[in-house]
Amino acid sequence: GNGRWARQRLLNRINGHRKGIDVVRDIVKYCRELGIAYVTLYTFSRENWMSPAHEVHLLMRLLETHLKNEEKMMMDSDIRFRAVGNISELPLPVRNIVANLEAKTSRNRSMTLQLALSYSGRDEIAHAAKEIALKAASGEIKPEDVTEELVSSFLYTAGVPDPDLLIRTSGEKRLSNFLLWQIAYTEIYIADVLWPDFTRG
Repeated sequence: GNGRWARQRLLNRINGHRKGIDVVRDIVKYCRELGIAYVTLYTFSRENWMSPAHEVHLLMRLLETHLKNEEKMMMDSDIRFRAVGNISELPLPVRNIVANLEAKTSRNRSMTLQLALSYSGRDEIAHAAKEIALKAASGEIKPEDVTEELVSSFLYTAGVPDPDLLIRTSGEKRLSNFLLWQIAYTEIYIADVLWPDFTRG
């Protein structure tokens, strides 16, 4: 909803993304205060690569700046950072910052913050299927070894519990290719407000 938020105010779309980042910061802090152990934010989908090139470039620059700026907050708040998605598709500077932040926060335990970057639920499941097929072809696993637990262990979110709650902003009543495997039993809450207007109140 960042782009729609900006359009409604006759602003450039990038202003909507900047406002959206401010909301991310506040919501993450609020979740930490509430003692929520795991938070996953759908930050950049694989479909977003089809946006205009200049907008994608600006989004990547914003992401770089945001991750650099939030390192101290994550360390001070004992937040572990993870990126989930097809990370190899991100520009090298972003990949380097992501890897650095994951390493620096790896021992933090109070909360795990996952940013879904270049993420697609279908791609995630296909990726897991390919990895399992390779294991089967090499003889490491047998067909009868393939269980729900095994599939989960090959997902980008391996090691993180399935979400209890999915909040969908903008009033949209669709999943938008997000955590398709993980949300099988997740409660869904649809908020009518656009993301830049989503607050702790």
